[in-house]
Amino acid sequence: MHIIILKNNPKYFFIIISKTKFFAYLNLKYQKGDTMKFDFTSIIDRHGKDSIAVDGAGLTPGFTPGLPKEGFDMIPMWVADMNFATVPTIKKAIIERVKHPMFGYFSPTDEYFNSIIEWQKNRNGVKDLKSKNIGYENGVLGGVISALNVFCSKGDNVLLHSPTYIGFTKSLENNGYNIIHSELVKDKNGIWRMDYEDMERKIKEYNICATIMCNPHNPTGRVWEKEELLEAMKIFERNHVYVISDEIWSDIILNGNKHTPTQSVNKYAKENTVAIYSPSKTFNLAGLVGSYHIIYNDYLHNRILKESSLSHYNEMNVLSMHALIGAYKSEGYEWVDELRKVLSENINYAFDFFTKKIKGIDISKPQGTYMLFLDFKEYCKEKNTNIDKILKSSWDVGVAWQDGRPFNGKYAIRMNLALPKSKIEEALSRLNTYVFKN
Repeated sequence: MHIIILKNNPKYFFIIISKTKFFAYLNLKYQKGDTMKFDFTSIIDRHGKDSIAVDGAGLTPGFTPGLPKEGFDMIPMWVADMNFATVPTIKKAIIERVKHPMFGYFSPTDEYFNSIIEWQKNRNGVKDLKSKNIGYENGVLGGVISALNVFCSKGDNVLLHSPTYIGFTKSLENNGYNIIHSELVKDKNGIWRMDYEDMERKIKEYNICATIMCNPHNPTGRVWEKEELLEAMKIFERNHVYVISDEIWSDIILNGNKHTPTQSVNKYAKENTVAIYSPSKTFNLAGLVGSYHIIYNDYLHNRILKESSLSHYNEMNVLSMHALIGAYKSEGYEWVDELRKVLSENINYAFDFFTKKIKGIDISKPQGTYMLFLDFKEYCKEKNTNIDKILKSSWDVGVAWQDGRPFNGKYAIRMNLALPKSKIEEALSRLNTYVFKN
């Protein structure tokens, strides 16, 4: 017989015969969603706390949402960060370091590298990662450009899937590379797929030597299966194409789907892919800055480290390092598991709303990320309207979702669902009442 006393409520206790059965019961209750360790329901005021998501509205016409009309608060559903408090171990790690009064030059610690190695092993099944394969990047986009500068010459063509993350578009064009799009296509079940024939044809036609994979894909939320990545890699190998794999969303996998690291699918992928990760999307740490790459090919790793060092700016912030260490603690694993559950419920709720209540919207349920990518082509035709009018009427009532046209979606809107469910319910209610009322 065992007596278990609840730490936070010592007046409650359980007398049980089998400790194993008791913890199995707790695990079952957790899986059913009856208990949550972390808070994903509180509404946190971000105004005046360095948040573009809420304080950036109305500042950049054509890019940021317009300010709402009087009487409506703004619900931030555009820029890709979360409206949840991050895991407490991050704050704890930063505060503990800040207690020391000196912040001089430093080098990444063994704890930093080991935290990444353990995270990749436990979350993604990566078993052979070593510290020498890991390199710091100020951001994913900076890592992409460093890799392209090694693989390509200025003016070269680079293959990207479309719809395309706007950050790729801006960074490649700013650095003198030409983007060649290969359109993703939806199958009969509404699932986004790669068009392998189109990819290989364009690789040959435009003499492409490098491609950027987005795994999971932003903005569609597609989580690529191993067989799909393998088929793509066969094309890249036949045509001697280097691969840059943006895996910043790899922790945010929904509804039981599974992330497959691009480098894991075959030998060519492992030796010719630069994979870039970050805790920033997973734990809402974009303001702290800090990503990392994984490169197994020693020659490529050395060349890309050299390239990224040339600006003398690609250096880690000491608090960013401790934030990653705090994120990748055991509590971080638990927090991400709960986050996935919350986001899955949010995605399912919004998906059901748009598919059941609003006719003419083409939508595919994302398997990863926390973004919806909605196509309003048929809706615009049926209602004789356009994306500008839909966005304006939405922003007027505080639903600050994002113009999807810069992502190569001609009739698209991108919607961030990383908010407490109560705010999503409010946003969809406003859309139903004021925007799609006809």
